[in-house]
Amino acid sequence: MTEKDYNSCVNQYADNVYRFIVKNLRHEEDARDIVQTAFEKLWRNRDTVEADKSKSYLFTVAYNQMIDHIRKNKRIHLKDEFAEDGKVQYQSNNNLKKTLMDALNRLNETQRSLVMLKDYEGYSYEEIGEIMGLNESQVKVYLHRARLNLRNYLVSPENVR
Repeated sequence: MTEKDYNSCVNQYADNVYRFIVKNLRHEEDARDIVQTAFEKLWRNRDTVEADKSKSYLFTVAYNQMIDHIRKNKRIHLKDEFAEDGKVQYQSNNNLKKTLMDALNRLNETQRSLVMLKDYEGYSYEEIGEIMGLNESQVKVYLHRARLNLRNYLVSPENVR
């Protein structure tokens, strides 16, 4: 990969990778750090990464960094989680968005990532498998289960208005 190819990757994929990570983490600064690390790794490995595989490489590295970050934060019990002033606040007139976010938050990180990659970012099953280290049939099964969980939550009586 040349420097020109790398710069093209930054212009082409930075927003997509950031959007994917921030939707999963819901923390902008951590998402920026993860995206920066992914591009740094791409730069360091530019001699071994083919330009046409750079998108998959970036999402794979970013996804793995995100999982590591989530696991690390699960082990550390931060007082910030219990602060009265939550960083994410929903407006009362935005019930649908709140319900959708609640539904996504109920999924585990693998299911949430699958839904985000497929339904929000539009990646193919094969691409998602490469990013997440799963085979195509695993992606389909896990995504089906995630969608069932979402449907069951969204059609429950307390969420139907």
